[in-house]
Amino acid sequence: MTISTKGLVRVLPKRSTRSRRITPWLFLLVPLALLVTFTYVPVSNMLYYSFTSWDGLDANKALVGFSNYVAVFTRPQFLNVFAVSLYYVAASIIQMGLALYFATILSFSTRFRNLFKGILFFPYLINTVAISFVFLYLFQPGGTLDTVLGVIGLGGTQHHWLGDPSIVNFSLAGTSLWRYLGLNFVLFLGAIQSVPGELYEAAELDGANRWQQFRYIIAPGIKRIISLSFILAISGSLSAFEIPFIMTGGANGTTTFVIKAYQEAFTYSQVGLASALAVVLLLVVLVVTFIQRKLVPDEDVSLS
Repeated sequence: MTISTKGLVRVLPKRSTRSRRITPWLFLLVPLALLVTFTYVPVSNMLYYSFTSWDGLDANKALVGFSNYVAVFTRPQFLNVFAVSLYYVAASIIQMGLALYFATILSFSTRFRNLFKGILFFPYLINTVAISFVFLYLFQPGGTLDTVLGVIGLGGTQHHWLGDPSIVNFSLAGTSLWRYLGLNFVLFLGAIQSVPGELYEAAELDGANRWQQFRYIIAPGIKRIISLSFILAISGSLSAFEIPFIMTGGANGTTTFVIKAYQEAFTYSQVGLASALAVVLLLVVLVVTFIQRKLVPDEDVSLS
């Protein structure tokens, strides 16, 4: 008995084509479900809460329009968090400069460079809580920092590094700079080492010094990493939380965006107002990222 296979020849390609179209979506189904459940749904809820006066417990969420946003941009206690964020933004820019400087030096043949790499990256491996407690002892009046300054002739008096509103944010921003310097350093170092060595050899044959090699080879070669680090630095500066919260609890004018949102939500039961703060923070980060991408597009590969 013979069986005709004409029908099968026509059906199998259709099923194969359909399965090829469906299979990628089956692999993406779980990640997309997790992304929507734990990212987009909470963000949508936060956006909705920002237009309400919800206290976090009441079943009723009364709509108040843009009142929360008006409060964020008009009340002095909220405007102050913008000023505090500038300390961390400035520290992040300095941090990027130092990280790029050390990464450039240690990418060349330098004595004990592996030791210096470990020293620079080690703070990033330490828990933020531990670092905060270490710097609490460092910044005590008459403590380690005052003692060191006295030894080198720059001290003589006790400084209230965390109690004086005029210098406390410098202290906290400096702590944050030391904490996250290693991350940018490793990013820059890896990017620099990915640049082909033949370019350096050709530059040396042409008589290029280290600065010229950095300007015409290293900087254009790692431009995208610099762009990424800038975005991470700005977003991290605006969302600073652990170090100021542990070391001062937001006292003495050290309240940041996230600390203020935390206080409004969990101390004063103003979830709607806290959500508005979070939305504003998100919008600021998106605007900064958009401006940065427009000023330094990926297609432009030269910094000269």
